Amino acid sequence: MNLNIEHRACYEFDMPMTYTIQQLHLTPQDGFGQRVKNWDIRVNGKLQSYADAFGNTTHTLVLDEPHSEVVITAHGEVETDIDLPPNDDLFPIEVYLRDTPLTKPDIRIRNFARLFVPASGKLDEVVLTELMHGIADSVACRRSSASRHSSASEALAAGKGSYQDHAHIFIACCRSLGIPGRYVSGYLYTPQGGKMESHAWADAWLEGSGWHSFDVSNRQRANGIHVRLATGLDDNDACPFKGLTPHAKQSMTSTLLAHNMEQSQQ
Repeated sequence: MNLNIEHRACYEFDMPMTYTIQQLHLTPQDGFGQRVKNWDIRVNGKLQSYADAFGNTTHTLVLDEPHSEVVITAHGEVETDIDLPPNDDLFPIEVYLRDTPLTKPDIRIRNFARLFVPASGKLDEVVLTELMHGIADSVACRRSSASRHSSASEALAAGKGSYQDHAHIFIACCRSLGIPGRYVSGYLYTPQGGKMESHAWADAWLEGSGWHSFDVSNRQRANGIHVRLATGLDDNDACPFKGLTPHAKQSMTSTLLAHNMEQSQQ
């Protein structure tokens, strides 16, 4: 698919601000089945671009003049479901076995993960697919980011969580089994309704075949309806927006629009 995407976010503050800084992961990259034809980010402040430790295209946004809102618009065209392999990893794969506060497995996570290991002990795509469905069966998905700061163990115990929680649980289970796992932030396109939404899923590494992507919330392998923005050990590394605005309450509105260019050409 050729997807024309526009993502607009607006932060409004309850008092005039003199300084705001944010980190943005809003720029897709070529690889892993997608090609970026064009992309641009516009803001009412200053932008500095760099590659972070995971190789993600990252922007630092700074507003150092009086303001009452931050407006961010990312837009461009991305071709998906094409034959482009993943980008080379900057870290040894073993880095993705590292626990974080959001993905640290407790005894419940470890016992849950072991339920999907066959008697042979072989860990493959079949096992990971069954794990994906098992998590979706056990943890009801709430279509919001209200619980995005829950840990994997907290979300599994609660039996409900967001798409971020689903990804964290999957990663925690993988790492508890010795399978490297990483978090992916991005967009999900719904062809039936022509809708685009922010989303998250997970990659798991299998020896001999590399990275495989699993969208737990939708019970499917990541495919041409997914657009990747960033990866990391968890949501804290890869979330689209991360900022610091001290001494102020803020509200955030976000709109995502997408258009399948191929449909319009038919």
